[in-house]
Amino acid sequence: MAEGIHAAIVREVSSWAGVTTGRHRFGGTEFRIGRRELGHLHGNRLADLPFPLLVRDELVAAGRAEPHHIHPESGWVSRFIRDGSDVADVIELFRLNYNRPWAQPARSP
Repeated sequence: MAEGIHAAIVREVSSWAGVTTGRHRFGGTEFRIGRRELGHLHGNRLADLPFPLLVRDELVAAGRAEPHHIHPESGWVSRFIRDGSDVADVIELFRLNYNRPWAQPARSP
């Protein structure tokens, strides 16, 4: 991929209405909408995102993510990024959290 993995994800997710980026407290790039964290990236290799436990369980069962690499009992998921072919899947996880269909009407980007 001509653009780096991290840069491609940051470019897309930060283009959505209301999304801000910043340094995550444990390193990496954090994405927020208002006070709510959508998730964060650790370089080009890992994305961590918070979800309700039921949504987390569905994502893990479908193979879209794994339980969080440090806090597996939480609602957080980890999505390891092998190469550029995983970028669209990671962006879709951020989109799912951005739209929050379980909590409010969907937003348009």
